[in-house]
Amino acid sequence: MREDRTIAGRLLPLLLSASVAVLDRWSKWLVESRLSLYDSVTVIPGFFNIVRSENPGVAFGILQEGGSPGRTAILVLLSLVAIAALGVMLWRTSHHDRWTATGIALIFGGALGNVYDRAFAGKVTDFLDFYAGAWHWYVFNLADSAICIGAGLLALSAFLTRPRQEANA
Repeated sequence: MREDRTIAGRLLPLLLSASVAVLDRWSKWLVESRLSLYDSVTVIPGFFNIVRSENPGVAFGILQEGGSPGRTAILVLLSLVAIAALGVMLWRTSHHDRWTATGIALIFGGALGNVYDRAFAGKVTDFLDFYAGAWHWYVFNLADSAICIGAGLLALSAFLTRPRQEANA
């Protein structure tokens, strides 16, 4: 089922993207204003902490070590190109099914949240730390969560949505 082709059909994904970006920025501000770098607060013992960390690289700590002086500028530029492409896709959400539109909106909002950090601070603040025993996942933030959930929705949409049939087929 295709979304409504009106402004209202575009407004909900845009509001979702804006909400993700605002919540991400707010959550990072809370952590930055209340915790020093590498401080940790146990939320669920043996499973979940809030740990303030900073990642100058990209996802999963890639490019975190030994970056060149222009690394941040290149990462911001690449992020802006991706955001522009996502913005076009988001504007065209009326051409997508609901799962795809929601996935694009989540990815767009998450990308906005992380590129803001990278552009203004040169690094992204991460704080969600999940672990079980000696097994630790990479510390991440709400923007990262939205991007991953959005990617999952896009994958789900690819499996659940029938391809458009040609009129003459």
